[in-house]
Amino acid sequence: MPSKLDDLVFQVEAVLFAAGKPLSAKEISGALALDDARTVQKAVRTLEQTYENRQSALEVRRVGDRYALQLQERYVPAVHSVTPVEMAPRTLKALTLVAYHQPILQSVLVRMIGDSAYEEVQHLRGLGLVHTDPKGSTLELSTTKRFAEYFGIASTRPEEIRRFLEQKLGVPPAPPPVAAEIPAGAQLDPPPLPDGAEAEPLEPFVPPVVGNATDPPADL
Repeated sequence: MPSKLDDLVFQVEAVLFAAGKPLSAKEISGALALDDARTVQKAVRTLEQTYENRQSALEVRRVGDRYALQLQERYVPAVHSVTPVEMAPRTLKALTLVAYHQPILQSVLVRMIGDSAYEEVQHLRGLGLVHTDPKGSTLELSTTKRFAEYFGIASTRPEEIRRFLEQKLGVPPAPPPVAAEIPAGAQLDPPPLPDGAEAEPLEPFVPPVVGNATDPPADL
């Protein structure tokens, strides 16, 4: 029989798996109808160590003050062909900001669009559209080859992607934002359109058809 702590670890694992998004210790506690978040934090740490010590494609990753059960970065390309692309407006906004200002720190994106950035980054990462690299206590974000393929951009170079967005959205060139210059909680949009200019609508997220339409997309 597993101990009470072991059983709680399994419950935390189940909640993170079912949620499909980062959750705080308080949110996990609420889902399990527990009053003590410290016990949940201890269970999460145990779960982290368990995944670190086992052979698995999954990992427990800390995302800000939240935790996510997710694929390890190197296994994300393997699921591209079976991962549905669902793009809510706020997700598309986060992706546009990452693409325009890349490489951009996740902490900067949080200051631009709020705490929802944590969830959006994880969603975009799961779709294979955004790549993350540890950078101190945060992550550095950039778009992937798959992003360029979905938008039909011939290059994966940041300057070419930025030029594409400027042409589509009519935005003028702008330097990447600096974290210290952005007030916490500020809701920022991409640079405004020039006077009298009209933005071209972005094409919908439809993968380009190459060869047989039933063939799975090429690995990245």
